[in-house]
Amino acid sequence: MSKKLFVPGPIDVSEDVLGKMATQVISHRGIEASKLQENITKNLQKLFFTKNDILLSTSSGSGLMEGSIRSCTLKRAAVLSCGSFGDRWYKMGISNGVPVDLFKVELGKAIEPEMVDKVLSTNKYDTIMVTHNETSTGIANPIKEIGDVIKKYDDIVYCVDTVSSAGGMKIEVDKSNIDICLTSVQKALGLPPGMSLCTFSEKARQRAEKVPNRGYYFDLLSIYEYMKNKNYQYPSTPSLSHMFALNFQLKKILKEGLENRFKRHEEMAKVVRLWACEHFQIFTDVNYLSNTLTVIKNTQGISVSNLNKKLQERGFLIANGYGDLKEKTFRISHMGDYTVEDINELLINIDDILGF
Repeated sequence: MSKKLFVPGPIDVSEDVLGKMATQVISHRGIEASKLQENITKNLQKLFFTKNDILLSTSSGSGLMEGSIRSCTLKRAAVLSCGSFGDRWYKMGISNGVPVDLFKVELGKAIEPEMVDKVLSTNKYDTIMVTHNETSTGIANPIKEIGDVIKKYDDIVYCVDTVSSAGGMKIEVDKSNIDICLTSVQKALGLPPGMSLCTFSEKARQRAEKVPNRGYYFDLLSIYEYMKNKNYQYPSTPSLSHMFALNFQLKKILKEGLENRFKRHEEMAKVVRLWACEHFQIFTDVNYLSNTLTVIKNTQGISVSNLNKKLQERGFLIANGYGDLKEKTFRISHMGDYTVEDINELLINIDDILGF
């Protein structure tokens, strides 16, 4: 029995998008592949409101997270974390021998611009890593306001993880002064997992040129230079199947209209929030709520695991709390190609199971 996946990703993939994954393979060194990537780049630039170049990676988003901290840190990186996925960026720096410091806030709280200013004013750092949409806590950090702070510091490369927000929330890369904005395709973009992508600014390129040990597979400068010199091709074999599907899905997204898509995600989020406030509590600081995922405080002490077992029997799946928040919270995602009607169907079934 297939399930409707209201988890932080992967999420359901539309049948027509899945069909594009089955497109016959072409030569990744041919003109057709170059044209495919050029089309993807132009449409992703629209999605991210940027003129910067786009890099693709046959990996999860974690690959480009590692690539960004390794490729662009010459002096020292500052990782600002509000949850588990921010912490991951710090662990990547440590494991790659990159000088890095971790600055954390309380779970459920956001990274405030004032905090960023305080960290950068020490002049210790030349890269900063921020998670836009933290799926462990439901926080959507104010990346535009943080970008305004970073404009004061000429030597800072600003890297943002938008893995669970890109395609569902408006992210204006150029206006936000973001140098590397990375995401993966299995969440709000609505594709099967296996590919990630990022924007790559001229500032990031110039920094990477100075960094001696950028790694190999996730060397962002190497990917960029190969793409530029080889007409939108890549140093290693890309996932052509994902590229076919991504090209198709981006056209669907633009046909829906970016503002319409962002509004639909906001409307789904409002439905879940109203329901959560009626029966439980929202875990997250209400000033920084994500529009692609809601983290709900388990004030009624229900067994989230048992609820999920019963939901799966009906063809649905939600997510338990992450890490230390397991059973203390649960998470409902509202992203991708879902609609308010899909969300209402899920909540009606939860109400029935819990006797609300």
